[in-house]
Amino acid sequence: MADDRFAEFSLERAIGLRWTLRDIQARRLKMSPPSDEDLGVLAELGLVELRDDGPVVTPQGAAVLSR
Repeated sequence: MADDRFAEFSLERAIGLRWTLRDIQARRLKMSPPSDEDLGVLAELGLVELRDDGPVVTPQGAAVLSR
């Protein structure tokens, strides 16, 4: 995967970020809200946007999840 957005992270961290991204996409945020650190990393990677009503998966984030 040449365009692996999580390549710079350890396997455990990459898996955690991917699950956080899935939780945001599925709007499963009340029971286990994502950490500010995870949100910051995902926003920095361009995979989520932080809006007033909460984080939203970007088209780039959706493309990562579809692989």
